[in-house]
Amino acid sequence: MGSVLALAVVASAAAAAWIYRAELLDLFGLGPEPAAVGPSPGPTISPEPDPSPTPPPKGRLVIHGTGDVNLDPSYIPNLRANGYGYAWSGLGGLFREDDLTVINLECAVSDLGSPIPKEFNFRCDPGALPFARRAGVDVANLANNHSGDFGSEALLDSRRRLREAGIAPVGVGRNEAQAANPVIVETKGWRVAVLGFGGVVPAPEWIAGESSPGMADGDTIESMTRAVRTAKRRADLVIVTIHWGAELETTPSPDDVERAHAMIDAGADAIFGHHAHRLQPLEHYKGKPIAYGLGNFVWPNFSVEGSTTAVARVVVTPEGQVRGRLLPAFIEDAGRPVLVD
Repeated sequence: MGSVLALAVVASAAAAAWIYRAELLDLFGLGPEPAAVGPSPGPTISPEPDPSPTPPPKGRLVIHGTGDVNLDPSYIPNLRANGYGYAWSGLGGLFREDDLTVINLECAVSDLGSPIPKEFNFRCDPGALPFARRAGVDVANLANNHSGDFGSEALLDSRRRLREAGIAPVGVGRNEAQAANPVIVETKGWRVAVLGFGGVVPAPEWIAGESSPGMADGDTIESMTRAVRTAKRRADLVIVTIHWGAELETTPSPDDVERAHAMIDAGADAIFGHHAHRLQPLEHYKGKPIAYGLGNFVWPNFSVEGSTTAVARVVVTPEGQVRGRLLPAFIEDAGRPVLVD
């Protein structure tokens, strides 16, 4: 992983049956990508450098994004029985070898607060975070319908816990400005901004306000594109991770397609979508990849459909060409996704 700097400094970044891979390859037309290079040195944390008159040369970037990650041992008892490293043990070190990994963390990482009345309340064990970091996770989106399951105090504590573990939180904050603020990652001569948005809103008060905590609005095109344009002025690349859509749907809604295209038009370079608990297509719009729904990732394996998943892989060439593909995976055991050979 390359050297990482954030607005708040952050540390960056079987086999299931072959039929699933064959079906995904046929469905999504996964093709070859540029030849890989060896992994970069491990991350180091350093203060913000003085501006340099000669920027470093840009290298080839590999960025990965996932769908829903749940580290609640009461929901996935395997995590308690096998340890939190079990969640990442089927990936062959994939995230340790890239330049940036972004997940959607679907739980409150805190022991504060009380459960809000709703069907499911997920509370992650903060002790799970070091295992995620060692697996290569760099950024976690909290703009979803479970990070606030135990109230705003636990939500803000989740931000703190992630930062302490070396994982950058995005998508939530003490107010709307902080929630919409990107993490900036510097690696291989690139400045990469990561934004998180939440379009699945249990109640209006879950959206951050001018002086109230919550998540960044993932429904309103105007505010989302404004955040993308602002981030683009500060970075070479903008990656969006967004919780949206309807559960169990295998295609994106027209409204979400419109939102995705608007964000690309505003300057986003790749979009990682999640929430449907089903894998959805990846498209390229104006040359930029949009993974509409990455399905479950660290999640129970309730069904074949819900266990069929993928990692979005985005490759950026030194010249700035951006291409994406899906790496097929399958949740072979509850809480343990495995890459499909």
